[in-house]
Amino acid sequence: MAIGLMEVMLVNAKGLEGTDFHFFEKIDPYVLIHYKGQEHKSSVARGQGKNPVWNDKFTFKVEFPGSGHEYELILKLMDKDTFSADDFLGQATIYVKDLLAEGVERGSAQLHPLKYRVVGANQCYCGEVQVGVTFTLKEEEEIDEQEFGGWKQSHF
Repeated sequence: MAIGLMEVMLVNAKGLEGTDFHFFEKIDPYVLIHYKGQEHKSSVARGQGKNPVWNDKFTFKVEFPGSGHEYELILKLMDKDTFSADDFLGQATIYVKDLLAEGVERGSAQLHPLKYRVVGANQCYCGEVQVGVTFTLKEEEEIDEQEFGGWKQSHF
């Protein structure tokens, strides 16, 4: 089994549809990024509405082939609300199995930032998110010194 680090670069989103039907309210989007039990939270793009920019980086510990057959990087786009529960805007899924396999073979692999469709709870298109992913093979000792998963917020 190979172990490495997967770095996710959350660039931006375009055309997001809010769930609040109030004319004057803008959405304050953020993203929850999940990979095999690990989760990170992006910064909240306050006041940026339907076209937010984050440029946030997140790191996940990855085992390949690992247990299970799920190699999905799931991005849940949310709208931060002050006085009520945050609203689900939509979700994008990136399949990283081929990226990880190539990274194990070559030592590293990269998906340059691409646009992925955001699908709402009703399974309809509701915008796009731009994300890049890099996988780098590491030695076990290098990874044990770092902390992964949990609710990490970007440093930007």
